[in-house]
Amino acid sequence: MIIRAEAMSQQLIDWRRNIHMYPELSFQEVLTAQFVAEVLEKIPGMKVEVGVGYPTAVVGTLTSGSGPTVAIRADMDALPIHEENDHGYRSRHDGIMHACGHDAHTTIGLGVASLLGEIFQNGEMEGTVKFLFQPAEEMADEHGLSGAPYMIKAGALDEVDHVMALHMSPEKRFGEVQINDGYSMANVDVFEAKVFATGGHGAYPHLGTDPIWMLGPVLQALHGIVARRVSPLDSAVISIGSIQAGAASNVIPSEINVKGTIRSYHPKVRELLHVELDKAFSIVRALDGDYSLTVTPEDPSLKNDPTVNQKIKETIKAIYPEFTIQDGPFGLGGEDFAHMTKVVPGAMFFLGCAVGDEKVRDLHTPHFDIDEKVLPVGVAILAETVRRYLKG
Repeated sequence: MIIRAEAMSQQLIDWRRNIHMYPELSFQEVLTAQFVAEVLEKIPGMKVEVGVGYPTAVVGTLTSGSGPTVAIRADMDALPIHEENDHGYRSRHDGIMHACGHDAHTTIGLGVASLLGEIFQNGEMEGTVKFLFQPAEEMADEHGLSGAPYMIKAGALDEVDHVMALHMSPEKRFGEVQINDGYSMANVDVFEAKVFATGGHGAYPHLGTDPIWMLGPVLQALHGIVARRVSPLDSAVISIGSIQAGAASNVIPSEINVKGTIRSYHPKVRELLHVELDKAFSIVRALDGDYSLTVTPEDPSLKNDPTVNQKIKETIKAIYPEFTIQDGPFGLGGEDFAHMTKVVPGAMFFLGCAVGDEKVRDLHTPHFDIDEKVLPVGVAILAETVRRYLKG
């Protein structure tokens, strides 16, 4: 499998750079979806469906008509970040950049599809492989939904036994892989609260009620939730990203808007955080104010299936014995692949791709980049894992 994947290296680089130059935001992946569909349609035996759950979602299917079904998911959307790299394939779309590696994920998905297409044509495998090219991993729409729920609702995972995905990891060197059983990325909830008071003249605060003063003890209580209400053995974060109030220096406003994010792993911790957040804001009622609070769930926590992970580990140890496999959760970032692992057993692993120069090239930064020799490695790992599944 390694030889076949390495033989595709230049093609993979060309695909990745083409996708990188023309990034598209969540729910707007028109050109990317068209490119993906065109590549898939050239693979003998590949059934291609466009618009599975969303107009820019693409599903490719290879099947021998019998055996288990395995799915590979690749996300396609980019971020609203202006690229500051100076390589020849930098983004041509000003203010939009593939800063999370989705260009590499899509490329690897196409590589696996091409490689397995040859294997299916040669009659070397029995079963079905579905390639899920998903829009909108980075952002939810006005209904609070990202790309994965739309594809699931449309039946993309129907009859699928296992689903797999990978993610670029610029913090790790080439040759390092991170795999974790169980909860590995966070539940993501967004909250918006409003604190109401009367407001008044800045010179006569005693004649009204002040929401800015009320917010002080609320913030104390809010930031104490994780420290004093959540077990130190559980992962949790509540962060405020926006506080907006007032327009003049001598006017006490009548309202404050507060926005933030809630992160957790375990569903019970998620529920606790919601309850405690409401309690924190309720303090304003003892200070003659009032409040409203809306919590919008986005992604569930990513729960990796140990059996799927074991297959991935066995593959890596077999074809890349020199690689280092690291255990441990991936952090409190969100990943909408978690919607898929709630429906069928699945797993995501992180693949080291550090460029190795002096620049900070972390995810979601203007200088993000990858060592492109990771592309055939990702193809080989996923394709060989699928082969092992379908071989039993």
